[in-house]
Amino acid sequence: MDIKHLRYFKTVADLSSFTKAAKHLHIAQPAISMAIQKLEAELELTLLHRKDRKVSLTDEGQHLYRHAERIIQASEDALLEMQELKGLLKGEVRVGIPSMLGSYYFPPILMAFRHRYPQLTLTVIDGGAGKLQQLLEQGELDLAVVVDQWRPDSNNLQSEVFLREQMMVISPKDHPFAELNTIDYSQLFAEELVMFNTGFFHRNVVDRLADEAGVSPKISFETNLIPLIKSIVKQGFALSTLMEMVIKDEPELVARPFTKPVWLDLSIAWRKEGYLSQANRTFVDFVLEHSDKERR
Repeated sequence: MDIKHLRYFKTVADLSSFTKAAKHLHIAQPAISMAIQKLEAELELTLLHRKDRKVSLTDEGQHLYRHAERIIQASEDALLEMQELKGLLKGEVRVGIPSMLGSYYFPPILMAFRHRYPQLTLTVIDGGAGKLQQLLEQGELDLAVVVDQWRPDSNNLQSEVFLREQMMVISPKDHPFAELNTIDYSQLFAEELVMFNTGFFHRNVVDRLADEAGVSPKISFETNLIPLIKSIVKQGFALSTLMEMVIKDEPELVARPFTKPVWLDLSIAWRKEGYLSQANRTFVDFVLEHSDKERR
């Protein structure tokens, strides 16, 4: 089985189009069609439904797609490792970071890393924790920041904790919560809330706490824009939950812990079976070197 044919097959399946796949791969469409026909003939199976210019996987194609993902990723890992052994390291780090951490924890770390290793290329992808984990497992990212105890189970990832933070209830300084030392889950869920969209760890935590309390949270606003969340809370329209670092320079806002503390173990993760390049190992070591020891 030719790995090039597998790559063509996967690209067509990903884009649901021979035309788009040809454009993405910078080759002629007939070459892709012929390669997949050869693959189907070799396997004596139909891998793709072709109807009205729409392409979709057959049942057999879905099985092959899962194998193709692993084979292509293993091939790319092997090539990168061999390049490094020959001294051809390109020095690229692709890391996914949730927006809350990307905005309030990582900027000085990223700048310091770039200053120490100016020859390395650093690409930062923002997204929800669930999406970042998916991209990591698919090989679209080299590294991702995950929240260990609040992420979907996966045996495919290895991770190292670099920070331990509490999720806090955020209210205006003139709200009754500001006079309390701690907040019960039931007290929070009796209030109007502004939350991140589904898929972000901030929202995953709140949804799970609500399930444990047996209530439906009253979410009046959904947004991933942290400045907007803070503005809504300041003006008294709703409360939220954030890490305390997000409001440390906001005198109009108050952070209070839950009566039963909600701890977040923040980790840098990578694929367990994947090849972690020298550039990525360097980034992991740098993050751990600059981790907040007092909070861990």
